[in-house]
Amino acid sequence: MPNRRTVSLAICLCAAFTTLLDQSSLNTAIPSLRTALDAGPGTLQWIVAGYSLTFGLALVPAGRLGDAHGRKWLFVGGLSVFTAASVVGGTAESAWVVALARLLQGVGAGTVNPQIFGIIQELFTGRERTRALAAYATVGGISGVIGPLVGGTVIGALGEQDGWRWVMLLNVPFGLITVPLALKWLPAAARRPGTRPALDLAGLALLATATLAVLLPFVLPDGQGPPRFWWPVVAAAALVTLIAWERWYARSGRTPILLPALLGSRGFSLGALTAMFQFGATMSASLALTLFLQDGLGWSPLHAALTILPSSLGFAIASSQSWRLVSRYGRISVVWALTGSFVTLAVTAAVIGWVPAGQIGLALTVTQLAMGISGGLIISPNQALTLAHAPASAAGLAGGFLQVSQRISATIATAAVAGVVLAGITAGVAREAVAHGLVICVAMLALATFCAALDVRRPRVATEPGGREAPHTPPIASGAGPAG
Repeated sequence: MPNRRTVSLAICLCAAFTTLLDQSSLNTAIPSLRTALDAGPGTLQWIVAGYSLTFGLALVPAGRLGDAHGRKWLFVGGLSVFTAASVVGGTAESAWVVALARLLQGVGAGTVNPQIFGIIQELFTGRERTRALAAYATVGGISGVIGPLVGGTVIGALGEQDGWRWVMLLNVPFGLITVPLALKWLPAAARRPGTRPALDLAGLALLATATLAVLLPFVLPDGQGPPRFWWPVVAAAALVTLIAWERWYARSGRTPILLPALLGSRGFSLGALTAMFQFGATMSASLALTLFLQDGLGWSPLHAALTILPSSLGFAIASSQSWRLVSRYGRISVVWALTGSFVTLAVTAAVIGWVPAGQIGLALTVTQLAMGISGGLIISPNQALTLAHAPASAAGLAGGFLQVSQRISATIATAAVAGVVLAGITAGVAREAVAHGLVICVAMLALATFCAALDVRRPRVATEPGGREAPHTPPIASGAGPAG
């Protein structure tokens, strides 16, 4: 009989692969999709950024629902929505249908991912948890390898008119296999008799409003929606109301969505900020390079994918071993990896600006390999160190907060960087524009490094069931207690 923990982890990794494969392969297909469906700038903006919008909106509610009512059915439902939306997008005849499918895919992926973090938190502790999170990051690296490479190959073989459709359909077989396995193997909800956890629906609605007000201005094309200056006003009003509501809700003896054990934890806050800046920087840098190589230099999707491929290979290899470094050195290993990523991206910007066209492919291959290795040593260690501050009863919520911070950052950064790059390509100054876009990413990595460094000298803490933090020895190194 297979070990249920091992099988559950494998199912979670399959779901992660399914959602991340789509994300990594679609960037390669965007130019082809734009040509085949004659997608205008506004619709294309929704296709590119709409996924992150709905992904971010779904994360925290899905995490809280999973904590309160169990993760199995949310996992199954979210993955089913994601897979069905992939079919809709891949068979669409209009660009707006693809945009709608991307929104639904975001909802599905945003529902699944907090459950993955929650299940890992529930089933594993200590080094095992760090290794499970490293496996999750490794799967991300593998999907990064396969996505652009297969996407470029498919488009090259089938042509721009139909190749993008098969790129969108790549993840469907994985979804069809994973859903029935999840129904059989994932652990059911462990509910205590006579308890019915409150969900703080008003808090969820206010948080969703604030998140939407932050993200939507970067998703809406120019000229759509209310004037831009209204969005920060709405976001600020929603946040003020949310804080007031949460304080009253907590005084009434119920559990607020802004859980004090999370937001009051300096380690969790610094880890979330580190993840936010690092994720936004790497996502927007990858998109900038893809646009530059295909639209700026006129390379084929496969040629561009092969140039970026070393990043994904380096990431997959480094993330599979990252648990060893964090077990031995703790947070300082993340700081050094972030420093390496910062330096490498700065060198990449210099390569784009100054290296002749004949040598730029080789130079970018080297910098992308270094970028992937440093990224692989950042993500899962930072996740393990950050989620160590979450009580077990809020594992899904903590994963949701961690990822929503990343999605907000990715949406804002990709919109800003893509805007700079596309404007430069249109104006015939692609190299300068991409270099300027990468400088934005370098600044974000500097902020990520600063936040991680602030956490280096903190005493390590474990989160007790009641949400209090108690000092203890490093659990990753000792193998006892939660990772971090």
